Amino acid sequence: MTTLPSERLKELGLVLPPAPPPAGVYRPILVVDNFLYVSGQGPVNLDGSLMIGRAGDDLDKDAAKLAARQVGLTMLSTITTHFGSLDRIERVVKVLGMVNCTPDFGKQPYVINGFSELMADVFGTENGIGVRSAVGMMLPENIPVEIEAMFQLKS
Repeated sequence: MTTLPSERLKELGLVLPPAPPPAGVYRPILVVDNFLYVSGQGPVNLDGSLMIGRAGDDLDKDAAKLAARQVGLTMLSTITTHFGSLDRIERVVKVLGMVNCTPDFGKQPYVINGFSELMADVFGTENGIGVRSAVGMMLPENIPVEIEAMFQLKS
């Protein structure tokens, strides 16, 4: 029998930060048919503050990867706050990872692995890894990473 995502969170000793309030006119999550869409999330610390920094400038690739992992924790918090149990999720379908970086920084896929590895830990390698894009760009409030995702819900 497979372990439920909520049980995996506890087993891994993961602590979720507070879910951030919307920073504009949008919904944090939206359910359409059998899919859960999550708006872009930034890395929120346990005290509710945002992580800041730019990869290739004041953050190296490993610090940026940790920020992407923190985005994953933030997203799990947003899902549980606005949707309910993570156990209602079947699998990760699609991830768009955006890295705030200098023009010469080329390790965006490595950075977004911080998010993807966390999802694989929580949902299992079969259901925690979906299709993905990892790109570099400027991000609001100088956050290092923003990620949006789509999940398939259990029938």
